[in-house]
Amino acid sequence: MVLFIAFLLPFLGKEGMVWLLLAVSIVAYVLYHIKKKQSYWKRKGVQYVKPKILIGNIPIIRSKSFAETTQDIYKKFPDDRYHGMYQFTVPTLMLKDPDLIKQITVKEFDHFVNHRNFVSTDTDPFWNKNLFASRDERWRDLRTTLSPSFTSSKMRIMYTLIDECAQQFVDHFKKEKDVTVELEMKDTLRRYTNDVIATAAFGLRCNSLKERNNDFYRMGKVGSDFGFWRSLKLFVYGVSPALCKLLNLKVIPGNIAKYFSKIIEDTVKTRREKQIVRPDMIHLLLEAQKGRHHQDEDTKVSEGFSSVPEFEVTKNPQKQEITLEDICSQAFIFFLAGFETVSTFLTFAFYELTVNPEIQSRLREELQTVEGKITYETLLGLKYLDMVVSEVLRKWPPAILTDREVNKQITIQPKKPGERPLVLEEGVACMLPIFAIHRDEKFYPDPEQFDPERFSDENKHKINPSAYLPFGTGPRNCIGSRFALLESKLLIYHVLRNFELVQVEKTPNPVILDKYQFNITAEGGMWLGLKKIDS
Repeated sequence: MVLFIAFLLPFLGKEGMVWLLLAVSIVAYVLYHIKKKQSYWKRKGVQYVKPKILIGNIPIIRSKSFAETTQDIYKKFPDDRYHGMYQFTVPTLMLKDPDLIKQITVKEFDHFVNHRNFVSTDTDPFWNKNLFASRDERWRDLRTTLSPSFTSSKMRIMYTLIDECAQQFVDHFKKEKDVTVELEMKDTLRRYTNDVIATAAFGLRCNSLKERNNDFYRMGKVGSDFGFWRSLKLFVYGVSPALCKLLNLKVIPGNIAKYFSKIIEDTVKTRREKQIVRPDMIHLLLEAQKGRHHQDEDTKVSEGFSSVPEFEVTKNPQKQEITLEDICSQAFIFFLAGFETVSTFLTFAFYELTVNPEIQSRLREELQTVEGKITYETLLGLKYLDMVVSEVLRKWPPAILTDREVNKQITIQPKKPGERPLVLEEGVACMLPIFAIHRDEKFYPDPEQFDPERFSDENKHKINPSAYLPFGTGPRNCIGSRFALLESKLLIYHVLRNFELVQVEKTPNPVILDKYQFNITAEGGMWLGLKKIDS
């Protein structure tokens, strides 16, 4: 570089030399500050993965999937409870020890209340009003206001709506002339989750298998697409939030936000004018807005190993009112979570049942013991179904990772030889690498093997709860986990009662994960067959 500048000097005039020196000074200044930020863990004396300049440790253009990339980072320094890495220039502590994860997410929660904030409220207010993106006291108030809408008794209220969607799914394929229907499962199951969210969260009835290009599905698919270009936008957020604000870049495109907001606003207006009550999420959120329901005391129904407990959250005594805009934002994040993550889970659930026919047969035997129309309580009481679901969530967690951000300085005390007190300042990120932890043989012997017996009554006590994180952990766990489990179990129940899942020519074995997608997705699609069972 120095030789190149020396070569240019004779050809530049006096003014050109000034501009060149100014440009070089700016570049040097920027590089200095990037280097300084990316030397945080070195100054702390913490083992860390050497970052690439500006990008850090997770490149946008990858040779492996995002899940496998984070898993490779996780495997560095295998004997350490944690190690350092960088998300762009943000120092991030990767947590690998279940006890430390519990300390940070539960015991010391007041020091780690928030997720990392990518986007300022001014840049994208629609996104920042949702529960996931909310911070500090606003999050506390929203969580305690919304939690009663997601209890077991509220799931009973919406059970019939979800069951109708699952039966609609099965009826659609029972009408096919072919004995075996070959399907790309991710797209097919997105249509199911789309219809569930449409009816349960937005008060609409859809049949996305029949009406394949309906507006709700089409707009939802665009809104939930976190492929290369949306990932590139996240890269810009990570490098320079100020630049995003200047360019007015939004997480959710403006037309998508307007579309879903208008549905909610029109539905709410109609229900208020005509005094319509429908057992869905809009009704529950409107009741929460009015403060008309409280946390249920109903804990009699066992919800299975994969369900997450509700934690007590200290609430701001000066309650913030939940607005119609808040309801619109909550409904949309509910859509995003349900549309993408549940369809991902179901895709891999059907895959594992297909390539493990003995497990599929055993599960079908259990499901066929149910007589008559299945009820909410009966569904949750199916033990082997819960074991299968729990193992799918272990091996293929739809959320690859989650995070926490330090909001109050804290010291992590040493526990192992060679460690020393580690002071984490405000703004440092902590990563919980869910996918990698779930495939760590220290916690799950033979982790690549699909084995529901891990979660049997005889074995489940061997699993450290803090190393099982499909819905996160602590007070900031997934508020919609009950809903996700309900819609998943119902579809598995109805499908296996009517079809055998079989391999077809294009069924991947083994699965190769798509390196261009943020979520776990099979490269080339997940092709499986639904073979009708003679009744």
